[in-house]
Amino acid sequence: MSIRRLPEHLINRIAAGEVVERPASALKELVENAIDAGSTRITVRLSGGGLTRIEVVDDGCGMSADDMALALERHATSKLPDDRIEEVTTLGFRGEALPSIASVARLTVESRVRGADGWRRVVDNGVVVEEGPHAMPPGTVIRVEELFGRVPARRKFLRSARAEYAACLDIIRRLAMAHPEISVSLEHDGRRSLSVQGGESREERVASLIDRALADNHVIVSLEREGLRLAGVASLPTFNRGVADHLYLFVNGRPVRDKLLTGSVRAAYADLLARDRHPVLALFLEVPAGEVDVNVHPAKTEVRFRDPALVRGMMVSGLKRALDDAGFRSAQRPDATSMMAWRSETFAPPVSPTPIGATPIFDYGASAGFGAEGLGMRGGQGDLSSPPPSFYAVPPAGGEGGASVSDTVRGYWPATSGRLAPAARAESAHAAPPDGGQFPLGVARGQVAKTYIVAEAEDGLVIVDQHAAHERLVLERMRRALAGTGVASQALLLPEVVELDEPACDRLETRIAEFREFGLELERFGPAAMLVRAMPALLGNGDVMGLVRDLADDLAEADEALSLRERLDHVAATMACHGSVRAGRILSVTEMNALLREMEITPHSGQCNHGRPTWVKLAHGDIEKLFGRK
Repeated sequence: MSIRRLPEHLINRIAAGEVVERPASALKELVENAIDAGSTRITVRLSGGGLTRIEVVDDGCGMSADDMALALERHATSKLPDDRIEEVTTLGFRGEALPSIASVARLTVESRVRGADGWRRVVDNGVVVEEGPHAMPPGTVIRVEELFGRVPARRKFLRSARAEYAACLDIIRRLAMAHPEISVSLEHDGRRSLSVQGGESREERVASLIDRALADNHVIVSLEREGLRLAGVASLPTFNRGVADHLYLFVNGRPVRDKLLTGSVRAAYADLLARDRHPVLALFLEVPAGEVDVNVHPAKTEVRFRDPALVRGMMVSGLKRALDDAGFRSAQRPDATSMMAWRSETFAPPVSPTPIGATPIFDYGASAGFGAEGLGMRGGQGDLSSPPPSFYAVPPAGGEGGASVSDTVRGYWPATSGRLAPAARAESAHAAPPDGGQFPLGVARGQVAKTYIVAEAEDGLVIVDQHAAHERLVLERMRRALAGTGVASQALLLPEVVELDEPACDRLETRIAEFREFGLELERFGPAAMLVRAMPALLGNGDVMGLVRDLADDLAEADEALSLRERLDHVAATMACHGSVRAGRILSVTEMNALLREMEITPHSGQCNHGRPTWVKLAHGDIEKLFGRK
């Protein structure tokens, strides 16, 4: 077959296939043109998810009649003043968007330059059908109707109107996020679905477009290095999502989907989030024009860096530094379902012959160290040294099962049952409890379900998951030890044999030197067993067999996929889980407060090694709402 020159209409359709894949890609090109035109307000109207109609209205510089005719020709653009394409600073520059769209849809362009008359031009699938003067305010209006209406082969590959609208909304959200100085609104089938006002700060714009709760659960990222500048907003690890669709990355104001940048984000959060959870963030990278190639993809959604290692290192260190500065912060986002579980219950009080106010609830007798004076009560309020004999009976000396009164809060023994009324565990107070206002996480007041520490802070009630919190503290101790002289080991009195299958033993054997850095000393003990001679001193009397088996499982899952540093972090996280305080262990008040104080000075203590929060706070206002006070 001989070579032939393609006709113009076919060339335009091929170009459209590269630039205009779906309504969202056409919308992206039109809004980018409006941004490059210096607009301060952009209005987008869609019908049928953009399949029926796309309209973009801006108040930019506008186009004259001659410029409009030239803009509808291929490879004509105002955004490259010379031939140095590597120095481009605008969003669009290929000059293919408008003619490509006009070749597969009915395109109407109306524009007016300030101080001149407006002009209108209509192109129907590559053919100019109407042109002439048009009255309108300064700016540009572009309408795209029946996209791919005469190209059924392309139309049938488009998704439903709802799916196409979702893609359009994502495009508008990303472009609006990159330009907080511009007011942007989006209407779909007559209903306004997005509206942001210009002049917002970057943090305000990001929170309003992603999630309002992000405003209270983020860190500020800011770093400059070798002419590159990184800025933006990143969520706390505990404020995460199950899908990676809330990673917004921008290079020189251009929204991009780059594997290098996405991988850098994943590396920064690697030891803070479980693998199936993803952060919420918007990062803006400013790179000198000569250090990045934006002409890689026809739709300009990918970029290529001259020094990718520098960019990756900057992204990872910038995020890690911001997260380190967050300290013990945790996302405080009370779950609505959990809050609704708090219900007001009405109980019928027991019938008592004693008047209200004369019946004490607890026995604050002299033997317990309390009396009427200690409660600030005056005479006439009843005798608090003993309960009315008709309703309560004082417990016998020594309590039930030989327990003395000093071992527990003293309660009353109902005369009908002879058993001690429910009483919480308490300890003798040798000194006044510390003031909760002195510490961000408050002071411990007790333990619930042998798992959760309840502390009182100046501004609310703090509940701490003791296992998750201690797991993070142990991990950070191991990291500090690794950065210093190494993790100290503790020899076992009797070496312990752990039986595993042969492949698991092979994997462990190849990492023996790495384990030794953490204070874990292993030896091969036959084809299907490992001998443990020493454990990390930080773990105390941990579960030796469980630890070794979990390490073998972790290596089987991601040994080859992770770098040495990532493998070491993985090992540290697994060891920390085994060496932490388990749920179900009763802690003394001193131990609880010691845990709280260490959390306050330890980076990342607001989340465990799997990205779950280690503490939550119930503010005074929330407590008042539970009791109908607010």
